[in-house]
Amino acid sequence: MASAPKHATGSTGAAGSSSLRDRLAAVLPQGHKFGVHHLSTPPTRAEPLCAAPPGRRPDKTYRESHFLAVSIRPREHAVAGSKRASPGADQAKEPESKKRTLVFALEVFIFTTAYQTTLFVSKADSTGYLHLLDLPEGAPSPIRQVCATFLAYLLDHRRRNHIQSVVNLFARAQAQYLFPGSVKNKGKHVLDDRGLVRWWCKVLNPLMEGLSKEPWAGTRGYLLVPGLEDVETRAFIPRTAASLGNWVIGHPLEQISHYTRDLNGVPPRCLIPGYPDDPKSRFRDELDEEVSKQKQDIGAWRSVKTLDQFWEMMAFRQECSSGRLTGFIWLVFDPIQSPLPSCFKTVTPTNPHTTSTITCNPSISRDMPPTPSRKRVEVSSHIPHLSPLKAPASPSTLASQSSKTRRKKTKKKLSGLVVPRTPKIKTEARSYLTNRPTATAYYYWPPEARGDKLVQETEYKRIVELLLHLDFSTLDKAVGSSRRWLNEVAIGGSAEGGDVVGRASIAALAPANGAAPGTVNGTVTNLTGLIRRKNAPSSADSDAGRTLPPAVKKSAELATEAVPKVNVLGGSIVRKEKKEVGDQ
Repeated sequence: MASAPKHATGSTGAAGSSSLRDRLAAVLPQGHKFGVHHLSTPPTRAEPLCAAPPGRRPDKTYRESHFLAVSIRPREHAVAGSKRASPGADQAKEPESKKRTLVFALEVFIFTTAYQTTLFVSKADSTGYLHLLDLPEGAPSPIRQVCATFLAYLLDHRRRNHIQSVVNLFARAQAQYLFPGSVKNKGKHVLDDRGLVRWWCKVLNPLMEGLSKEPWAGTRGYLLVPGLEDVETRAFIPRTAASLGNWVIGHPLEQISHYTRDLNGVPPRCLIPGYPDDPKSRFRDELDEEVSKQKQDIGAWRSVKTLDQFWEMMAFRQECSSGRLTGFIWLVFDPIQSPLPSCFKTVTPTNPHTTSTITCNPSISRDMPPTPSRKRVEVSSHIPHLSPLKAPASPSTLASQSSKTRRKKTKKKLSGLVVPRTPKIKTEARSYLTNRPTATAYYYWPPEARGDKLVQETEYKRIVELLLHLDFSTLDKAVGSSRRWLNEVAIGGSAEGGDVVGRASIAALAPANGAAPGTVNGTVTNLTGLIRRKNAPSSADSDAGRTLPPAVKKSAELATEAVPKVNVLGGSIVRKEKKEVGDQ
């Protein structure tokens, strides 16, 4: 069983020296300004992702919510041309250079326990107004780089020693997720089901090929598309040199669960995590209701006995069988395990009347007892099991607690002059959200990886819900909705100094096989000289035909004779129709 560390350590290398804005500036187009708005919540207690096996207590789980929004400043003539004249338009208003519109947003939930750190990508959406930057034709969209960089940033700063990290998402094609009305914008490019699964694989693949700056013992990606064979699913994986060994067709639910490392015969319901707005979570809840409506004392399901049966039935679910493909993607990052020391300290008693001495025994590694075998889970057993992080209290601790309760019962009689307290005037607003430990056995919460604004979970839900009630159908409405949302949130990027200026050249962002469609190795292929009209011989062809060998000439003549000739009617055969006098 994996033991929780006494203290969690964060990234101290390259990941800790660069901030989120520095990383985004390195992948954004050169010379363009972008507003970065990062909102997050502190770690709070949440429901466990996976149900505990019978006889086990559920894992203590904490959850963080992160919301990243990117905005741009559209051109003045673009905003002016998209809105109609209204009463009071001559009055002084906000200058056009101050206006901005949201172009992309991403929501990520971080679930942490004593055994694992999970990054779940909840929603991602764009408004389609990124074309207002007038990027060169053929330049790739920076949305993919922004999404991958933000996930790598959270992954590096939430890394804990000897703790596994997992990135998980569910890809489902939909016209709009976070920006209502954006589907009416003709500039928005909506991907289909196959294109969306392939796009997310391209986004997550760089995390395993060096975008994550922290060292890992091993990385592996898993892709599962219900209803498709393995050969068809492999077509979604990016074609890179390392992708063949980094990706696996299937799921890692048995490998990433700490229950399978400690127990044998773990029920499938204890291996499936329950994320918000996730189809496999809803299917898991429906199977639980078949056994018990109270969802208590459930050891196993009646209809589904294995994980293979679960995924086979998932292919017939509403989200997966509505005529569109859906993809489940996992990235598993294994931690670097510390090597086994060659020398252990053991206590060797020399005399019952003398104190013990600590000696170093190099041969103790060969005399260590074997690892105990895993225990088998009995579905019918419901004996409560203590958490490995909580040890039973000693008798001395219980005695001290009882003495404290006795002292509290005796009340002290008050006597003397009553001195009133002087009132304290509140001069500044204080936030108590940061009054919690940075590192515990269950999470690591570094100050540099928090959002521009830290809010409670209820305030976070209200801010995201406000975005879902705005309108981004036209540029004028998108500018007004963005202004209202940014003023309500009041997070970074609203001032001039909060913008991020891109430093990446367009050539560096272009794909390796060419800067634009129809190019090979960056050069345009010209096919003008290779196009020839049919049956239009030129003088050069006739001159070249004179130098042909006799055998070739004869075959060409035979081919010409084989072509059927067109019959032309003579002038004597065609008769003109006589005209009447009235037709004149």
